[in-house]
Amino acid sequence: MKIDTAIVLCAGFGKRLLPLTKITPKPLLKIGKYTLLEKTIKLIEQLKIKKIKINVFYLSGEIKKFVNQMNSNIDIELIEDGNEILDTGGGIFNMIKDSTEENFLIFNPDTIWNENYNKYILEMADLYFKKKINNILLVVHKKLSFDKRLQGDFCLTNEKLTKDNDKKFIYTGCQIINKNIFSKTKKKIFSMNDIWADQIKKSQLFGYESNLEFLHTTDLEIYNKILKNQ
Repeated sequence: MKIDTAIVLCAGFGKRLLPLTKITPKPLLKIGKYTLLEKTIKLIEQLKIKKIKINVFYLSGEIKKFVNQMNSNIDIELIEDGNEILDTGGGIFNMIKDSTEENFLIFNPDTIWNENYNKYILEMADLYFKKKINNILLVVHKKLSFDKRLQGDFCLTNEKLTKDNDKKFIYTGCQIINKNIFSKTKKKIFSMNDIWADQIKKSQLFGYESNLEFLHTTDLEIYNKILKNQ
């Protein structure tokens, strides 16, 4: 892996998992023995990443306490969103804007990550560097989604993502970005959807397909169903 730093997005309110998230931030909810955040970090460790940046906002003290007690070989840095939540794009940009690094691996811990993703992420990274891409998303066909209610986000054709026609592919919550995609960004609070829309206009948003079952903690109903299937 040619990328040194991974980003994990942990600032959200987790409203769809209330009342569980009233006192526990969503990344600290458990699936089996491990929290969603731990599962994400374990995958990052297997990818030989050197550093992790985690953004925090809601119940940030709980995440800080948990990370401080973790036994991990990776350097983990916690970064506050600030006085207000910055959304997905703003949160990522806030973490990387002053970095001297160019490329970052991004994770949303809402997905239940495991070691089987290692292969797909490494292959995605190979394509990213081979084609000198600025943004590539790991996607999965909606037929592989545990939550059958989820609609597709994108069409995938010849490694390019669009919003045209029948959107059969879901964003898994893992992507690689080059910080240059934020070069024209003037907003502080914005969604990655804004960045993706701009990349699609330029025919520059790439995708790589995972063939694994997609387990995503969409809401309380799905979370409980996943727990029963463990």
